[in-house]
Amino acid sequence: MKTFILLSVLCHFAFPVKHSLKYILTSSYGVRGVPQFVAVAVVDEVPMAHCDSDRLIPQAKTDWMERFFKERIERLQWYTNRCTNNEYDFKDTINSLMSRFNQTGGIHIFQRMNGCEWDDETGNTNGFNQYGYDGEDFLTFDQTTLTWITPKPQAVIIKHEWDRNIDKIMFWKNALNYKCIQCLKEYVEYAKTSLQRTDLPSVSLLQKTPSSPVSCHATGFYPDSALMFWRKDGEELHEDVDHGEILLNHDGSFQMSVDLELSSVTPEDWRRYDCVFQLSGVKNDIVTKLDKAEIRTNWAEKSSGMAVTITAAVTVPVLILYFTV
Repeated sequence: MKTFILLSVLCHFAFPVKHSLKYILTSSYGVRGVPQFVAVAVVDEVPMAHCDSDRLIPQAKTDWMERFFKERIERLQWYTNRCTNNEYDFKDTINSLMSRFNQTGGIHIFQRMNGCEWDDETGNTNGFNQYGYDGEDFLTFDQTTLTWITPKPQAVIIKHEWDRNIDKIMFWKNALNYKCIQCLKEYVEYAKTSLQRTDLPSVSLLQKTPSSPVSCHATGFYPDSALMFWRKDGEELHEDVDHGEILLNHDGSFQMSVDLELSSVTPEDWRRYDCVFQLSGVKNDIVTKLDKAEIRTNWAEKSSGMAVTITAAVTVPVLILYFTV
């Protein structure tokens, strides 16, 4: 592929150096083939450990977390106890919610996402705690007023109950603003070489059919503080451009793509376009020129000029649990 590194002559973009620790807990009812309870700990958007109702002893998801558990047995025991206790608490809660909603069957999902963020440049911190039920926001902890907020009428009674529970409120205030921050800083320091590394991606031009948009796809980069966009004659494009989300790869790296609609672009104008990838902490941009010869497709041209579609059928069973934030 014809790619090259271009040293930016203008002010390069910068992301704040922000770290995060999240705990995502999910309890399900009526879902077959998966554990009824799953908990995942995530640092800087990368899963570091998880447990479930089939395996209550937490399993490390990264090499550094595996070393951490071996060196700090008391932390592994703490996670094991939390996993066990939360499994029973979440099971009781989802049964209680089904009763409040007059639900006697079907599929139901109860989730909690709590954690904290820390900017290691400014020192600013922020904690959060949110609950969701069947894919919708249910209860959120407001640290300013030290009360619970809910958009669901069925949760108002629970809100008032929790608002009166001063011990529970003080527990979450302390957990989110102090204990979580301490753990996050400890993890960041312990995994410094892993979490603070920078990996550049492989960038490709992809197209499904001759009439489809051309996708500029970057994969294998780390961290997830990245930008990618199309340019024409050196100016960033906003029209006919579709930005995709940054997604996590199985190895802990990330991928993203940005599509460009070329239906109104003449062949001779293609050379005026390029795709730019920028990664936080890296001064050089990766620039990929729009070149038809370098586009990877799932179709091929016959000598007669007719396009032959190449298809492949892949069946993958996937369970997606949604939690709105």
